[in-house]
Amino acid sequence: MPDAPIGHAPQAISGVDAMRGVGAVQAKGFWEDAWARVLARPGAVFGLSWIAVIAFFAVFAPLIANAHPVTLVTDRGREWPLLEHLAPADWLLLAGAVLGTPWVFLGPRRLKRSQRLGVLVACGLQAAATVVLSAAVVAWADDADRAAWVKDSIRAPWGIPSAVAAVALVFAAVAAWVPSVECRRVRLGAAGLTAALAFLACSFAGRTALVNFERYLEDERSGAIREVVWAPVPWSPQYTRSDMVAQAPGTRVADVPSLSAYADTAFGARRLLLGSDALGGDVLSQMLWACRLSISIGIVSTGISVAIGITMGALMGYFGGKVDLFLFRIVEIFMAVPVLFLLIVAAGVLPRNTYVMMAIIGCFSWTGAARFTRAEFLKLRGQDFVQAARANGLPVSKILFRHMLPNGITPVLVDASFAVAAAITVEATLSYLGLGPDGQASWGKLLSSATAATGTFVWWLAVFPGAAIFLSVLSYNLLGEAMRDAIDPKLRKAAH
Repeated sequence: MPDAPIGHAPQAISGVDAMRGVGAVQAKGFWEDAWARVLARPGAVFGLSWIAVIAFFAVFAPLIANAHPVTLVTDRGREWPLLEHLAPADWLLLAGAVLGTPWVFLGPRRLKRSQRLGVLVACGLQAAATVVLSAAVVAWADDADRAAWVKDSIRAPWGIPSAVAAVALVFAAVAAWVPSVECRRVRLGAAGLTAALAFLACSFAGRTALVNFERYLEDERSGAIREVVWAPVPWSPQYTRSDMVAQAPGTRVADVPSLSAYADTAFGARRLLLGSDALGGDVLSQMLWACRLSISIGIVSTGISVAIGITMGALMGYFGGKVDLFLFRIVEIFMAVPVLFLLIVAAGVLPRNTYVMMAIIGCFSWTGAARFTRAEFLKLRGQDFVQAARANGLPVSKILFRHMLPNGITPVLVDASFAVAAAITVEATLSYLGLGPDGQASWGKLLSSATAATGTFVWWLAVFPGAAIFLSVLSYNLLGEAMRDAIDPKLRKAAH
């Protein structure tokens, strides 16, 4: 019977009306119901809120914490230094946030939200691949060992745009071919727009990061700058001064004895809201910029491991027999490899950058996803819908990833949440040991400087980065536990 208004007796209906569906309430889908159960957990809501905060600062950190002025007026006219020094990745992240959020939540209704999210993920992968490969191609062509005509070509006015255009077109063709969504026009439009944005960002965005910001201070003191607007946090993570080492939170720059000459300037009025580190860098700016490294390491490395694990587990579970026996021996070999020690060794022989760390973590931590997928596919391969797909002559790839995978992905998604937390911990550990990516702000690196360089315990270098690491790992674990309880019917029944 239909729900009655408060204070009124329920309205009775006849058996015929009940058969016609009068008063029936449409049942929620599996994922809609699971997501509602996740949001009913206060811990999961807290975790999602913290992850959203980290993601926000990961995208907008260049606009929030930057020692470049947003705009200034000199004799040359109005300039925009902050925008001029944004890297291609900065521009693409901002474009993804501005365009991607409305697309996911307000996009065309003929596509499910999960499909719109899949298109956004595909565009993000396409843009990231274009940025990375374009930078590698330009660096290779500009190397001193290359032939003269190669160097002359890349240094010509049209050189970099031409190289970037070729790379962007290749990845656009791949992205349009990958069936991220059934509608071909949507795939072509998304791939074309992403290629255009990546081309503009890689061809015309700033390529050299300015580290010496003193010229702004000198121009301001000499009167060369008539008007200036600074970022909300007017410090960059690369900006360090030896006369600001280990200053306490809230310290005003002019209160530092060696910087009293700046008492009457805008620079002297700045405050180190979270203090400074052992090199004289602002802790708050490094905390905000480190959000990007933390969330990218966690999500990208986990994405790599999930992709490899699902593929291996699907093959083991579907074929079984000798294929399962052989591939499971490979799984056991990778399970025996200590990822942390492998990363420590790799830091000594390979370039210490984010991409190497992502690749190693992703390529050696996929065994959990493979085992979960194998177990699910072993149960599903005897189901009627799988036998029907075989009888219709569908290719193995379509049976595995279009029909079986949606029914066996739930344990992998839960495991992925815990894997993101583990990847963040591994990155923080490496950075704490001084083996993290070079030239990037990191919570682990800040944590290591609490006692390493100053000789005394600096509490703010332990509390703020340590709290960020703790809350991030806790958030992903809480979210994973909530997803596990919402998805598993046995745990759901036990809770009642």
